Amino acid sequence: MQSTKGMQEPITVTKSDLPPLEKYVEYLQEIWQSRWLTNRGKFVQLLEQKMSAYLKVRRVLTLSNGTLAIQLALRALNLKGEIITTPFTFAATTNVILWEGLKPVFADISPDTFNIDPEDVRRKITPKTSAILAVHVYGNPCDVEELEEIAKEHNLKVIYDGAHAFGVEYKNRSVFEFGDITTLSFHATKVFHTIEGGAVICKDDAMYEKIQLLANHGIRSEEIVVMPGTNAKMNEFQAVMGLCNLEYLDEWIKKREMVYKRYKELLAGSPITYQKLIASRYNYIYMPVLFENLQVRDKVYDELMKNGIKGRKYFYPLTVNFEYNKKHNLVKKYKLQHAKDVSDRVLCLPLYSTLSQSDVERIVGIVKDVISHA
Repeated sequence: MQSTKGMQEPITVTKSDLPPLEKYVEYLQEIWQSRWLTNRGKFVQLLEQKMSAYLKVRRVLTLSNGTLAIQLALRALNLKGEIITTPFTFAATTNVILWEGLKPVFADISPDTFNIDPEDVRRKITPKTSAILAVHVYGNPCDVEELEEIAKEHNLKVIYDGAHAFGVEYKNRSVFEFGDITTLSFHATKVFHTIEGGAVICKDDAMYEKIQLLANHGIRSEEIVVMPGTNAKMNEFQAVMGLCNLEYLDEWIKKREMVYKRYKELLAGSPITYQKLIASRYNYIYMPVLFENLQVRDKVYDELMKNGIKGRKYFYPLTVNFEYNKKHNLVKKYKLQHAKDVSDRVLCLPLYSTLSQSDVERIVGIVKDVISHA
């Protein structure tokens, strides 16, 4: 197979959408005039209002990034002991549990939805369990009904990592309506981004106020500080990027959907499988495909790279296999067969709103060629 690297512009696994520059500059001119750069300025507040309407939730509290959103959620709920979570996720989900001095206990995933398996969650509950931290993997909703039933039975808190799930709905309801707290990420690689940024969504008024205080050093007023907090505030520059991007989001998602469906059309009949989507409204954030085995997956990955195309083994390795966890042999300890199998075979192919049909055809051609010679 001949390499064409250097002949065409490199293709990345994702590419940030950006609004027209002049629209962003209009907002910047207002910021320059007001000199109000951070500390819950008018654009942060406006973004929260507009996101609440778009997401069909009561309110959104913006933060500086999605990792701090999870950290504040754990801290605000005053959790102790063990948190049942998934190993098939981005590093932050596991790291924040450790960062907060809690113990992650890993449940296996469903082999079709790639989300945490409620039945394995049941098996992992101990007297030390205080919460479930589940991830809507690739924006695909978890089995929220079953997880919340389990939590109710055992008096557990439920936090959803909704980093991938902006705009996603389950049974025509925002997926962010479920759980005690949902955390969001607005990193530049997400469908909706504020360059860096994040948010929390929660229904409880007291919890909302507590997280707001935690995100601003525990400051209630100029002279009253009521708890030790941190600095997790979103600034005005992030907020105006979000305001701009929100205007174009539906258009970008439609383009992503076209790319996603074109991949499936061109790959029809190939020995690959897909994540089972259960969303009533989806955002097409990634294009994950499962190959027959790790060897084929890695060959496809390598050949794409030779041709200037960046796929991503997302999520590989499992978080239990990071160097600081590997010594504990957690895959064997927690019996994570499905998570290991999916992690070994998954590859996210490039997907973004500006990816051309011809590039999709070229990518699929390489994938098919590798499979045929495997």
